[in-house]
Amino acid sequence: MTTSGITGGSGSAGSGSSITSMSALSNNYELFLSILTTQIKNQDPLDPMDSSKYTEQLVQYSSVEQQIKTNDQLGDLLGVMAATTASSYVSYLGTNVVASGATTQLSDGEANWTYDSPSSGKAKIEIRNELGAVIYTADADLSSGRNAYTWDGTTTAGSAAPEGNYTISIGRYDEKGNPSIPVATEVSGTVEGIEFTSSGAVLTVGGVRIPASAVISVNSTS
Repeated sequence: MTTSGITGGSGSAGSGSSITSMSALSNNYELFLSILTTQIKNQDPLDPMDSSKYTEQLVQYSSVEQQIKTNDQLGDLLGVMAATTASSYVSYLGTNVVASGATTQLSDGEANWTYDSPSSGKAKIEIRNELGAVIYTADADLSSGRNAYTWDGTTTAGSAAPEGNYTISIGRYDEKGNPSIPVATEVSGTVEGIEFTSSGAVLTVGGVRIPASAVISVNSTS
């Protein structure tokens, strides 16, 4: 099995932000104590400042310090959770998955999809290349339920399409004869690589990138 690798990473922006915040808080806290000490030394003995005022400010500084520490600890916890989640996806490598999707690879003159139609009837099939151009159209008789659809790579013009990724759309004809009722499709294949992005894990299946959230089932290749 050849894998396309596992990519992704986590930044330290949260930790750096906490350190900066703590540093700024410490500097402001020292300045506050310096000013407070000066006020106490120079206050009028006959009209001393209200102690509750600076006590209140001390409490506020303490609350901010505790909040920054709490945020830092939450950041560490989220980092551990992310690492655990990433490790769980590694087990996908080399397995066969079925996922919701419309894009799959044409290889050895064959591209396969599974469709799920609530009822039988005629439908319009359209297949697009990676540039989005429609290269094949045809009418098909769909059976109700989950069934397979195979394309042999022959374009509408009768030429053989090159190997690569192709996207299918299936629209059942309504009572007016318009192919306006979309039919859900699924793709399947072996997981060759995993990429961790800001929006979640993405699996590489037959050269096609599929969000891990779209996976319906996972099966061992053995």
